[in-house]
Formats: sequence, C-alpha cells, structure tokens
Amino acid sequence: MEFIPAAIAWALSSSCQNIPGSNWFGGLCPRGVDAGELSSRLSSSAQVYLPGSDGFTTATARWSALDVPGVNVAVLPGIEDDVAEIVKYANERKVPYLAVTGGHGAITTVGKMQNGIEIWMHQLSSVNISSDSNTATIGGGTLSKTVTDVLWASGKQTVTGGCECTSILGPALGGGHGFLQGRHGLTSDQLVALNMVLSDGTTQTVDKNSDLWWAVQGAGHNFGIVTSATLKIYDVQYRDWAYASFLFTSDNVEDLYDRINKYLLKNGTQPVDVINYSFFFNFPDIDPTKPVIMFYILQEGVTAVDTTYTTPFNELGPIATDAAGGSYTDLPAWTGNANGSPPCQKAGLVNIRFPIDIESYNIAAQRKAYDLFASTTQEIPALNNSLFLFEGYSLQGVKAIPQESTAFPFRGDNLLLSPLIIYAPADLDLDKAAVKLGHDLRQILYEGTGRDELHTYVNYAFGDETTENWYGYEQWRQERLLALKNKYDPSRKFSFYGPIA
Repeated sequence: MEFIPAAIAWALSSSCQNIPGSNWFGGLCPRGVDAGELSSRLSSSAQVYLPGSDGFTTATARWSALDVPGVNVAVLPGIEDDVAEIVKYANERKVPYLAVTGGHGAITTVGKMQNGIEIWMHQLSSVNISSDSNTATIGGGTLSKTVTDVLWASGKQTVTGGCECTSILGPALGGGHGFLQGRHGLTSDQLVALNMVLSDGTTQTVDKNSDLWWAVQGAGHNFGIVTSATLKIYDVQYRDWAYASFLFTSDNVEDLYDRINKYLLKNGTQPVDVINYSFFFNFPDIDPTKPVIMFYILQEGVTAVDTTYTTPFNELGPIATDAAGGSYTDLPAWTGNANGSPPCQKAGLVNIRFPIDIESYNIAAQRKAYDLFASTTQEIPALNNSLFLFEGYSLQGVKAIPQESTAFPFRGDNLLLSPLIIYAPADLDLDKAAVKLGHDLRQILYEGTGRDELHTYVNYAFGDETTENWYGYEQWRQERLLALKNKYDPSRKFSFYGPIA
C-alpha cells in the first residue's frame, strides 16, 4: 500500500479500531492516529503514508541518521488548508507533529518528536511572481533550486542557500545565509509575509504588522508551520560568476588563513562581489596521513576571478588549482552542493555539525584545530569522511539591517565555521567519539576568539547548545522570545527544532 486515499482509508479506520498492535495488520494502524479519519478531513490530493510503504520511507528519509524523529504517520498536504487540519487533528488526538521540507535539519532536538505525525511539505511547491515583479510567493515546501530556476528564467533572483536540495523557508526561519547576502541580506531579510499555521490550528498572515514578525526572522521554527511566503525578488544584476579553487597541504594552514584575513576578509569589509569558502578533508591519494585543504574564491560579475584576489594564494604554491566562469546557477555545482552532489544524498549516514560564528581567523587556533581533526580522523577511521567547513560570505547586506530589528542575533560576525562529522551509524561508542570531536574542535575555535560568548548558527546547530548560543545573549532578546512563545505556543507544540522553551 503506497498511500491511503480517503475512501480506502475510511474502511481501514473502521478495521483498525479492533486490531491489536501485534497483528500483522496492526502496522497499518498507528497508535493515536486514525488514518481514515485524518484522510477524510484532507483534500483529495493529500496523501497519508504508513510504515512499511515506499512512500513512507521516502517521506521520512533524513540527511542525518542521528536522533531522528519517531514518525508513525507521514502526511503530505495537498493544499495549504490541509496543514491546519493536520495540526487540529493531532491536537485533538494529543499526538506530536513535525513539519519537514528538505529533511536536512540535523539538529538532534528533532529526535524528541516520537510516535508522531510528520507533515511533509513536498507537494506545496510553487513559485509565483507578482504582477509588478517585485515579489514572489512560494509554497511552503519549495526547494532552493526550484526557486532559483523559476526566478532566473524571468531575469530575477533572491537570496537562497547554496545547497540546491534544501528548502528556502526552513533556513529562512533561522536566518539563512546565501551567495547574494552581501547584496540583499539574509534569506529571512527577504520575507514580506508568511502564511503560518499556529499551534492551535488557526492560520495567520504574519507580516510587519504582526508582533510575531520580529521572531519569525531568526527563531521562526518555534512558532508555526509556514504554508507559503512572499519574498522580495530582484532583477539579475550580474549574470556572470567565476570561481578559482586551490588545493593546499598541511604546511599551508597558517599562511592560507592569514592571507584570507588580510586579502579577503579585511576586518569584515570583504568586497560585496567576493565569497571565500574552504574545508579540510581527507584525500589519501594525495596525503595518506593528513587532511588537505580545498579553498575557493567566488566572484560576481566577472568571467574570471580577479588576479588581485588570486595572486596571494597562488604565491603559496598550491598543489592543484582550477578555475572557470559561468553563471549564478552554476555556483552549487562548483562548490559541491548541487542535487547530484554528496551533500544532497540521504545515504543513511550521520551528518552532525558544531557551528561557531567568529569575526576573523585566529591562526594558532586554525593550526590546533587542523591537527586535532587530522589525528582523530586517523585514529578513528570511521570518521575519516568528515569535513571542516569555513564559510566567508560578503556581509554588507546583512550588516545593513539593524541588529535589534529581527530575532537573528549575530549580524556582526564575519565567518561561519563548522566541523561536519560524517560516519555510518554503528554503536554508542562511535557516536560519543564523533560528538566529542565536534565539541573539541569548536572549543578550540571558541577559545581562539577570546570571547565570553559562543555564537552558533541555529540552522547548523548540533542540538545541545543553549538558547543564548542560538538566539543571542541579550536579556531582552530572550525575554521577548519567551513572551511570544508563551502567547502563541503555550503548549510547546513547536519545540522540536532549536526550542526557545
């Protein structure tokens, strides 16, 4: 049985009332959920998937296999109103629920949702450009590549993440970094209005006139399910983009990150048309005992990256280089984040991150982190597919938005760093070793900042960070978020993703 249309589900629901859970048929009768009754309340295009079906497996597949939600029923809304009906039904049955778009949320707090309903937003995928071409309304399940491609075909673009297979609205609720943020700000800064289902099953349009408006721009996962959103869009100013890539070995760590600080980052004044991106990874064919470092410079509006930016890095003697020109739509493939790239595959692996936002590279900390990453991935071969990510976006558009105007707390930071620990699930000892490595690597970077505060990007969060780490240390921020949480979600229905409370 692939899914349950309303008529079949109605018959099933009658049978389920008298079938014990141990019966072979009982697997089709999830505890607390009457599949037929739920289906009968939804549109004809909605689908309800039950455990054991191919559809259920597809709907519940996740990018990271650690602390996954416990799903008894997966429901695909066919129209926006279906989402409200699912929430009302779940509330009546006292069953937890979690909305999912791309399934890339790796934060471990989602694993606290057990014996619940997954609301897979997959069918709510659409992009409609307004008559004045200044905004676009997108469905709550629309993925980044769909948004980029539809807008690009009309000579338009907006800020999306760099990974084609993630949604646009999931990241937007936590801020949302992207290639165009230097021009226009974070993805959350593009929001004009959201249609949101609240914890009581009512639907509200959230815009600048709502007291929720501040909160949904950075902490939005805590307040509801976005069924559609209107975003600012822009004329494509520069169609051309180019990249230059460099491959370095362990002896270049200090010089590489010192030069990134000096020639690109420039104390937070990196040129608006330039992005830098690097990562540590193991490549035994080049060096069987130590990781190598891949470093990219991306530049907007050119067919080749300006030698002003590339020369300082060529002078370091990389063991390999590459370069190409193309368009904005090529960026995900160039950086290894296209739909066909490994980060977009749900291969049953654990993918956990330990993010930290910083102002500039501490060179001694970079070396110390590199050495720990190298030694641990050698000592524990199961972890040797891990990466250590260093993202350096341009920031003018982000910093142009007043810090206090949204719930996104860390606009003053210049770099997003994150160990990405990757491994095949095995046992608790390996889980503990992986988590320890991630924590230890982040701690090195944190100590290198000299700060009292640990700033972590909630969309990359591991899950054991504090609300101050995710949403800011100012007392007024925490109090404002908690007051809104108490008003709009007093029963804590939306507390599975970076919960405020």
